[in-house]
Amino acid sequence: MQILNTVLLPSPFKAFPTQPICIFLVLILFKSNLVFSYTLKEYVKKPFGNVLFIRHTMAPGYGDPQNFALNDCSTQRNLDYEGKSQAVQIGRRIKKERIKFVKVFSSQWCRCVETAQLLDIGEITIEPGLNSFFQGFVSKEKTISKLKIILDSLEHSNELVLMVTHQVTITALTGISVKSGGAVAFSTKSKESRKVNILY
Repeated sequence: MQILNTVLLPSPFKAFPTQPICIFLVLILFKSNLVFSYTLKEYVKKPFGNVLFIRHTMAPGYGDPQNFALNDCSTQRNLDYEGKSQAVQIGRRIKKERIKFVKVFSSQWCRCVETAQLLDIGEITIEPGLNSFFQGFVSKEKTISKLKIILDSLEHSNELVLMVTHQVTITALTGISVKSGGAVAFSTKSKESRKVNILY
């Protein structure tokens, strides 16, 4: 007589096999560790992709005020002292490693523009395709569509481009979530992504 490996639960739950659950949990844990992570030095030694997404640095709070206006920084969540220091530090580390970008793009949000300015690594091009659609101030579909047009135009380019943007935008494109000031290297050819730890 075969005895199933089960867990007995009180009514109304019935006994159920633990083996499939264990396998499921292992797969989840395994998948969560599949995100390849570089230090900045490792990224320099073994470059990956041709786009580097950087999430804006520390801007305390959650989302933006309801009176948000794209052209009025006072209505937005902005960088604090730590965020400004982080941006300067990231810029210095990029310069120290002699990483060169042919173009620097930024979301229209003030915290992204300020991050890009404090990086001090090149002239900034404002790009609506990098905007945040987190609270619906802009359309997710239209925003991602604009960004994909730019990425498609870079598909056969080997030159490195920097894009300063938001967590939701990075995650939508790469499936990777990063902290403030975090980065993701992206290949427009293979559509693969790898996390780059610049600050952490």
